[in-house]
Amino acid sequence: MKDDCLLPALCAVALLAAGCGTYPRSGVSQPRGAEIERQLRQRAATLPTALEEKILALDPMHVTDRDIREVLGSVPAPRIILIHGGISTVISHMVSFSDFLAGMGYPALSITNPGDGTYTFSCYESAEVIAGSIAWYYEKEGLRPMMIGHSQGGFQVVKVLKKLAPHPSRKVEVWNPVTWQSEKRYEITDPLNGKTQPVVGLKLPYVSGVGGGGLTRVLPNQWDMLGSLRTIPDSVEEFTCFYKHNDLLGGDLLGYGSLNHSQASGTAVVRNVRLPSSYAHGKIPDTRHLLATPEHRKWINDFSPDRPLSGEPKFNADSHNILWAADVWYSIKKHWVLELQRSIRARRAQPHAR
Repeated sequence: MKDDCLLPALCAVALLAAGCGTYPRSGVSQPRGAEIERQLRQRAATLPTALEEKILALDPMHVTDRDIREVLGSVPAPRIILIHGGISTVISHMVSFSDFLAGMGYPALSITNPGDGTYTFSCYESAEVIAGSIAWYYEKEGLRPMMIGHSQGGFQVVKVLKKLAPHPSRKVEVWNPVTWQSEKRYEITDPLNGKTQPVVGLKLPYVSGVGGGGLTRVLPNQWDMLGSLRTIPDSVEEFTCFYKHNDLLGGDLLGYGSLNHSQASGTAVVRNVRLPSSYAHGKIPDTRHLLATPEHRKWINDFSPDRPLSGEPKFNADSHNILWAADVWYSIKKHWVLELQRSIRARRAQPHAR
């Protein structure tokens, strides 16, 4: 009986190890990188006073489609760091989610790497490199990035948070994601107050992971997370852990029980959300199809995690993964507004402000 269970598990591990989802990274030249950096800084420039007032008047907990069309659609947005899972076939599903975000009104420029045009990071890329890239983006764009990880990417977002968590002896280099080179420094200039800020200690507004755990725990690159995957450090304000039942690849004990629940080590607000068992582990970020139906878009825009659901919503058209998409979109909208409001208030508090 044990051998009957072991064989499928070993086969699954072999499949995970095959076809790694990585990119050949080289980066652009230094002159081209400097030009891209200048463009990013220009996008982060101070907004007209009237537009700032409209942003400050928005309710982050109830961001409507009209708010996006009439206010947010014309302003900068926090960089979104998408981290895909371990095999190459899942990249297209995370790209599908990128298209979903852009279709819902999120600026595509805040999703794609401005150097090479890629939409995602690989779960095999260094957590220190991703943490250093996040610090670089914050320094240039003035809004703290968000992270969303899928499958082994769900491991990676927690690894990055642990690299960013306050620690008296840890140092993380600033990494330029455009030239794909280290900048040989461990601090950035905080764009909101002009003060020096170490990379370590930077706190992100929102991070989520879906399908991290299960059989992927046996892979060598995840051994260092065996006892800490579900512990969320103080380097994020809000973290959402998504899991589903009957998930061999990404659910501990097949996704049943409290072993799938994340908890804060300190002040982070942590939510645990169970997704329908019918969702396919490797395809959860596949959400582009939800843009095609006005009924889907309205339901997603009206969704709030504070209103409990009695089950999977019923639609005439294909709606797979809609609960995950709606929950993540709600949090992205919320923190998009909060980050903009934080930036506006911080700039206005400076002595040289208008």
